[in-house]
Amino acid sequence: MEDFIGVTAYYQMARISPVSAIAAAHLILYVADQARSARFYAAALALEPRLDVPGMTEFDLVGGAVLGLMPAAGIKRLLGDKLPDPAAAAGLPRAELYLIVADPAAAHRRALEGGAKELSALAPRGWGHDAAYSLDPDGHVLAFARPTGA
Repeated sequence: MEDFIGVTAYYQMARISPVSAIAAAHLILYVADQARSARFYAAALALEPRLDVPGMTEFDLVGGAVLGLMPAAGIKRLLGDKLPDPAAAAGLPRAELYLIVADPAAAHRRALEGGAKELSALAPRGWGHDAAYSLDPDGHVLAFARPTGA
């Protein structure tokens, strides 16, 4: 088996079984309007998408994680009737994207300027972070945070 970017060496060094280790994380949000959501996240994250094709927009996040934006109709077509229709929950918070950033106030401001609805301004939280919360255009909770005192 070909070594994938040193993954086998990493597993050996970290003493992790390559069978049970997670090699990457893709977080996919189902959205009503892919183009609108792509513009929103490009502005809020101050990032350009790494992929923007019909049916999927992707943004590289830290640590190899990827944020994907998929039209709700696309996942319904892909998985069929076994999956409840995501459109039935439109506007309801179905996920939270919690991002640790250097300047959460600026990131939160960009999200609000891009059309997010503020849920809570930047404030100290009981778990040791300063965090600001908003709802993205599809009703997903979006939080920008930093360790308190950073």
